[in-house]
Amino acid sequence: MPSSERLVALTFAWAVAGAALAQEASPDRAPAPAQKTSLESAPAQKTSLESAPAHWLERMNRALTTRNYDGTFSHWHGGHVEMLRIIHRVQDGTVSERLASLDGSGREFIRSGASLTCYLPDKRTVLVEQRPPEESLVGFPAVNDQTASFYDIREVTRTRLNRRDTHVITVSPRDEYRYGYRLWIDDSTAMPLKTQLCDRRGHVIEQIVFASLTLPAHISDSAFKPEVSTAGFQWLRNESAPPAPTAATLAWNAMRLPPGFRMTARAAQTLPGSADPVDHLVFTDGLASVSVFVEAQRSAQADQPAVPESAAVGSSSAFSTVIDGHKITAVGEVPPDTVRFIASQLKAEELPAVSSRRH
Repeated sequence: MPSSERLVALTFAWAVAGAALAQEASPDRAPAPAQKTSLESAPAQKTSLESAPAHWLERMNRALTTRNYDGTFSHWHGGHVEMLRIIHRVQDGTVSERLASLDGSGREFIRSGASLTCYLPDKRTVLVEQRPPEESLVGFPAVNDQTASFYDIREVTRTRLNRRDTHVITVSPRDEYRYGYRLWIDDSTAMPLKTQLCDRRGHVIEQIVFASLTLPAHISDSAFKPEVSTAGFQWLRNESAPPAPTAATLAWNAMRLPPGFRMTARAAQTLPGSADPVDHLVFTDGLASVSVFVEAQRSAQADQPAVPESAAVGSSSAFSTVIDGHKITAVGEVPPDTVRFIASQLKAEELPAVSSRRH
């Protein structure tokens, strides 16, 4: 599988799984008809702090990451609608998650602890990745003081959805470098019954509406078994870190960044299907994030003219270019100009060699 196809497949898996409970439908279209939602009741007295819009986002994130739930939802994006099922369980400190397409591609994403397995029937491929155990597929980014500087967070109304009282919270970007959200959060359980991802003008890019949602006390292990037959599939694994460098290496940094963004992670990893390590940088404003992959070009590739490429996968934007003999690919759930800005600002400086001798 070519490096670009590997990256698109891997990024598509990350984008769909990570965004599964944080987006929704076109304002020009009627939402999918909602069915009865079964939720446990958890009434509580509300203080002024608990009713603050940012606090509802915190409650929602806790619910998404700490509760057991099983739900089906419609996912609208780009004029297409797909039905999916999400199952989430926390048991003995271990998180298990399964996201499965009920029609269309038949994709399934299953996470157990730190292991994420992506079943892609359309590519006859299975990707196996290691992720931080605390990193959920369905968590909503935390809101902090830095986030509040670049987003306007408000509760715009309270309404009923699926016979439940909900708080409608908007997270609106203050500039063109990020997307915003509208969220319908259940008053009793803090679960999101409906979510939308919006551009700066409020136009809806993606939407999710739950058709059914339950919060069972127990979910069996069998619920996390894939239904996809993998006979004849190619298995690509990224389960070990690349060897530590012994020669001089390059440290990549962005010379400039969009307002509010900063680099929060840097690691070397081997993408599935590739023997060469790839530098992975993460830039975030506290809510939106962009991953940048830096891959050294082989001599045959270096002789080819560098042609910048742009792509969109659902709500995720991607931009690829070549800088100093390295292919730079930026991917994120942000506007296209943001990934282009960050990728084009990457520069490298040489670091001293790492000695393997003991002192």
